[in-house]
Amino acid sequence: MFKLFTLLTLALLPAVTAAQGIAQSSNAGPFQDLLINILEFSDAVLIPFIIGIGFLFFVWGIFKYFIFGGADEEAKTQGKSLIIWATIGFVLIIIFWGVINLLTESTGLANSELQNIPTINVDDN
Repeated sequence: MFKLFTLLTLALLPAVTAAQGIAQSSNAGPFQDLLINILEFSDAVLIPFIIGIGFLFFVWGIFKYFIFGGADEEAKTQGKSLIIWATIGFVLIIIFWGVINLLTESTGLANSELQNIPTINVDDN
């Protein structure tokens, strides 16, 4: 059964990769514009903001562990816990950022500009 599955997968792989080229050349209209806006916003604004918040938690955990936890074991334990959870948060945020970039690249929405954003044209006289 496994050999049959492998054989079918290898036989159909060229058709799947050819379909990707077709999908990248199409235009989905307003829905594509919405997806581009959501992906670009989360890639450019949301994820760096969350990384900044995670960094603040990490620094606060280090501060609690080394400064407040000098004589207090409970403060050391809380600081250590905060450092561990902030590190786990960093890893999850980076994974999420990778998923967003993977979706952007694989759907053909990469290198697209944000849609429906008003601009001001200034004439140079």
